[in-house]
Amino acid sequence: MSRTQGVVEDIQRLILDGGLRPGDRLPAEKELAVELGVSRGSLREGVRALVVLGILEARHGDGTYVTDLNPATLLTPLQFVADVPGDRTELQAVRRMLETEAAGLAALRMTDPQIARARAALDDTTRTLVDAAPDPQALVRADLTFHRAVADGSGNSVLAALIDGLAGTHARRRAWEELHDVAGERVAAEHEAILAAVTARDPDRARLRMATHLLGVEDLLAGRAVRAAVGAR
Repeated sequence: MSRTQGVVEDIQRLILDGGLRPGDRLPAEKELAVELGVSRGSLREGVRALVVLGILEARHGDGTYVTDLNPATLLTPLQFVADVPGDRTELQAVRRMLETEAAGLAALRMTDPQIARARAALDDTTRTLVDAAPDPQALVRADLTFHRAVADGSGNSVLAALIDGLAGTHARRRAWEELHDVAGERVAAEHEAILAAVTARDPDRARLRMATHLLGVEDLLAGRAVRAAVGAR
């Protein structure tokens, strides 16, 4: 184990053991280096790594603090995993399970403002799709907003953070670039069906609609990949 990794684990342990709490300021660099038995250089590297992970926050001229340890912040690195090129089958399966359950919970818990946010996202999708050359970025924004509204509507912040981490912004953009011409209206209709089930407060139907939607997108992307591979031969 490198000294930097040791610093990361030691500070994480301090937080987990209650020695440092959310919002606490870290001790002075010299003091903390002595406490952990490391050089100040190794301490700085470890602290920088924890800042990237969202566990610590460096405030210019005011020291370094433990963040609020919000799951949405701590799970942000998942977004990179979701966008890494390659076989996404297993990742998509996990996302489908999470979003299906979130839809069921949303049917029981989603608030009126969250429903309004999802409705606005659907309206944005519809307006964009009628353009002669739909903007993939606009479609991605609307798609993300819709799925985030449903995830937030689950009332479970950890579940919502996991779904957001697996959203894969770049992967979604590639999907919309490939599919909007052949499946844009279908996806929009499936979103409408999901929201209808949620607003009807029907959790079983909401789960079914979300699972069907995500399976359909997976099948479309898989079919496009196969056709591309055959065409490249």
